[in-house]
Amino acid sequence: MSSATNEETLVSEKVRLPLAGLLALFAAGFLGIINETIPAGLLPAMSKSLGLSESVVGQTITVYALATALTAIPLNAALKNRGRRSVLIAALITFGVANAVAGLVDSFAVILVARVVAGVGAGLIWSNIGGYAARIVGETLQGKAIAIAMAGIPVALALGLPAGTLLGDAAGWEVTFIATAVVSVALIAWVLFSLPNLPGQPAGGHVPIATILQTRGVVSILWVVAGFMVAHNILYTYIGPLTAAAGVGGQIEWVLLVFGLAALLSIWATGTFVDPHHRRLIVLSTVVVGAGALVLGFGQVNPVILYLGVAIWGLGFGGSATLFVTAGVRAAETDAVQSILVTVFNLSIAAGGILGGLLLAGFGISSIPWVTVAIMIPTAITTIAGRQHAFPRWAHA
Repeated sequence: MSSATNEETLVSEKVRLPLAGLLALFAAGFLGIINETIPAGLLPAMSKSLGLSESVVGQTITVYALATALTAIPLNAALKNRGRRSVLIAALITFGVANAVAGLVDSFAVILVARVVAGVGAGLIWSNIGGYAARIVGETLQGKAIAIAMAGIPVALALGLPAGTLLGDAAGWEVTFIATAVVSVALIAWVLFSLPNLPGQPAGGHVPIATILQTRGVVSILWVVAGFMVAHNILYTYIGPLTAAAGVGGQIEWVLLVFGLAALLSIWATGTFVDPHHRRLIVLSTVVVGAGALVLGFGQVNPVILYLGVAIWGLGFGGSATLFVTAGVRAAETDAVQSILVTVFNLSIAAGGILGGLLLAGFGISSIPWVTVAIMIPTAITTIAGRQHAFPRWAHA
């Protein structure tokens, strides 16, 4: 074979996207978020069945997020030398077992333990899918590959609550958990078929967390992620009261649909343009989420304004997971940064829910959009200021 032919083959391998593998990673991320959010749509049924209040049953979501946040860094460090596919399969097995147990027992204490176990599996998944995607493609397509793999997270955030509600109403909350377990097992077969078992870090190749945090740009990225996710989750957790305040409380499913459709459009745009325009997109994302919150501040005036604000917010949010993971991997030059991102992401989700609850109790629902705007202003400024190291214009080699 000639040198020219060899060169053409290498170029072809670099530009071809391994869609089967990337979609398997997408499905894993989707499943992780579905696992987290699906109890929200099942709370009334679970509460009645278990004889507990909805606020108590709601802790099935809290313990999941905390388990993810607290175990992502240490567990990924412990498994750093394992093959990436093996780690992903272990997480999916964890999902399968935990959800099967949650669907088959009637003890709330056991269900809580199962949710903690599932949250640990989620930490493994979210810490690995972005870096996994980047490693199975050429450098010029890393952003696009990460976009496909990470899109499962915002898609699930948009669709997880309606999906859980519909399935729970149709078949019972227990069946919903068991169905999720079955999907986990099916996904294991897909992963085995479509993904190479890439090696973990070689002996001595581990990058300490402290070293990653000292890398220029990383701390700025983490501050932006924290501000962005706290702001988003204040709105997302309390979108129901916001909708009711606008006089359309019975239209919550339509409001969520508008958010989901806008987020899907954002995901498409991010996947298409992330490699050549990463900085522009991430700056735009923070500014647009802030603008959406600003519009929602006037949502009580007219339901149309509410829907407009939700659509703007969804456009800003949809591609954010891809943008943040891409920024982190490029700044740190190691996919080990993902476990730190996962920890900050989940702690920010918890913080947003707590802060939103305090605002709702102390100042009323009208305060939530305005506090969100106040959080997004320094977040956007930090993003714009990170032009050198955190969010630079990126040119591949």
